[in-house]
Amino acid sequence: MPTATGSDEAGWVQAARVENEHTWTSSLPGIESRPVLEYFRGMVETVEPVVLPDIETEKQAGARSELEPGYLVICWDDPVNLMDYVTHVFQVVFGWPKPKAEFHMLQVHNQGKSVLTRESMERAEHYVHQLQSYSLHATMERDR
Repeated sequence: MPTATGSDEAGWVQAARVENEHTWTSSLPGIESRPVLEYFRGMVETVEPVVLPDIETEKQAGARSELEPGYLVICWDDPVNLMDYVTHVFQVVFGWPKPKAEFHMLQVHNQGKSVLTRESMERAEHYVHQLQSYSLHATMERDR
């Protein structure tokens, strides 16, 4: 049997197959015969789907955000935190530009609260915990 050296490896494998195919297949664990090898060679082919997805069903299902109930993240006014600090926290937590953060900060200051965002329950909880970690009074409630 030929020996494998460097770039001759592909040729060595081919020569080993031709020389004694039975020995070659029996040396592979779990592969006993040629039909099994032929089966696995055919598996790498890509097959087109017979049934195409139904577009009408997808339209009827609607967007995911329409199906899930939304939760509002609300920040409440408190006498402790300064307005600049609240603006800074909104910028950090939500990634908002300064004008948007200032708008919500003024709503909190003047109206007593501001609805900051509407999210899924998990994301709303995440935002509430982040705001609370900055010592802001934040809650979430289900959107109607």
